[in-house]
Amino acid sequence: MSSKTVEFKLPLKESTDKKLIEKAICKNGRIPSLDGWYYRIDKKSLDARKEPIVYRFRVTVQQEPFDQSPPFAIQPVSKNKSAIVVGFGPAGMFAALQLLAQGVKPIVIERGKPVKERRRDLVDIFRKRFVHEESNYCFGEGGAGTFSDGKLYTRSKKRGEIKQVLQTFVDHGATSNILYEAHPHIGTNKLPEIVENIRKTIEEHGGEVRFETKLTGFIVEDNAIKGVETNNGKILSDSVILATGHSARDIFTQLHKQKIDIEAKPFALGVRIEHQQKLIDQIQYKCKTRGEFLPPASYSLVHQVNGRGVFSFCMCPGGIIAPAMTASDEVVVNGWSPSKRNGQFANSGFVVEIRPEDWKQFGAQNPLAAMEFQAEVEKKAFVAGGSDLKAPAQRVGDYVKKRISTSLAETSYIPGVESVDLRQVLPEVVHSRIGGAIQHFGKKLNGYNSNEAMLVGVESRTSSPVRIPRDRATLEHPGVKGLYPCGEGAGYAGGIMSAALDGIACAKAITGQES
Repeated sequence: MSSKTVEFKLPLKESTDKKLIEKAICKNGRIPSLDGWYYRIDKKSLDARKEPIVYRFRVTVQQEPFDQSPPFAIQPVSKNKSAIVVGFGPAGMFAALQLLAQGVKPIVIERGKPVKERRRDLVDIFRKRFVHEESNYCFGEGGAGTFSDGKLYTRSKKRGEIKQVLQTFVDHGATSNILYEAHPHIGTNKLPEIVENIRKTIEEHGGEVRFETKLTGFIVEDNAIKGVETNNGKILSDSVILATGHSARDIFTQLHKQKIDIEAKPFALGVRIEHQQKLIDQIQYKCKTRGEFLPPASYSLVHQVNGRGVFSFCMCPGGIIAPAMTASDEVVVNGWSPSKRNGQFANSGFVVEIRPEDWKQFGAQNPLAAMEFQAEVEKKAFVAGGSDLKAPAQRVGDYVKKRISTSLAETSYIPGVESVDLRQVLPEVVHSRIGGAIQHFGKKLNGYNSNEAMLVGVESRTSSPVRIPRDRATLEHPGVKGLYPCGEGAGYAGGIMSAALDGIACAKAITGQES
């Protein structure tokens, strides 16, 4: 088979024109005509480092059709051996799909509700200031990923499986550009339908997804898993993939109660910083108004302050600050963007590393100490916000000058914000570093530290504060055979893609396949 890789650049106006892309392929690939050739865009990335701004393309051209086989060779499994999957976020979903491909019946239990019902519960956060503890931004069909933007980039080197995950999203409703964009993104407005379609695929092939089914205990005999206890009764299996997500504190507590080893884990904590999107565009593109063919600008920042990393996290161009709490006596914020990223605001996590010395007051040998430290800050934020799910907030310039804001800027956070001194909410290890980092970033990005920007707290669910140990080779818990800690909640992923890849790996481990 004759095949070649072609790389080229196109001006912004030409980057979406199919005829001009094909012309560039022929010119740069030295192909007289594309007649009898097939091409696939492998990567498209924006190069805004100098004028003129261009898009870079990498394209594969070959004389045979590209493989169109489905990403998972799924087979009916209704009467086959089963494995339990706890949690239906990205890790749980892709674990279930991989189990189907291996001829194993997945029985997925999800504490929350299907996505359509879950959406109605989210409305109560805004209208009634009430959080459904089993159905919220973190719990329910699709997990936290459904309502946290749909960013799909990852540092993983498993290119084959990355394409497998991306193609699965496309096959269930995502646009095909996620297959080649340098920073693929689905959008929170589109994810619910895609997640629902994936669930239907699992069910149509004999898998089960049981909603409003909460794990309450582990059935362990002779150091081996035999099943789980739930609010709806026992489910038996000698294989359990535990993919509960980073906010399942009751599961971490239950593991500790049953003397199944877990350990406290470093995480990050801070605030959301919110600017007008047009300001970020002006800073990044060095122009008064963003051009028609440019996407909303983003940024990624990191700086060391007093020996700790301070960094931006989950930057959401054209996005919204969302309430991500899982109980009605805490305030937690996150961010997301719609698929077009066309909102008025840009927001990003702005967080500081949290290390073991920071949570020592909760017990140096306590595996739940980091979680308890995290929970204490979230409760402080609830009280500071007025105990009505309002988020404590402060203008950026006021924060740097250590003064309470007499007024607050417009914000996307719908429950509302309350002007407070964030130093009274954030731990000293965090607030003592954020001010220095803001001043540094303001020098790097002119206008970033504008007093029109806001800090909104607290951003505390960047990752799990607990790690559930597992054997590197078998992926099983070292003390419980057949228990597979998985994904973000177990401490082995950070985002949709890495969680999905870990779900696939754990499912393969059940049947001894190499990942």
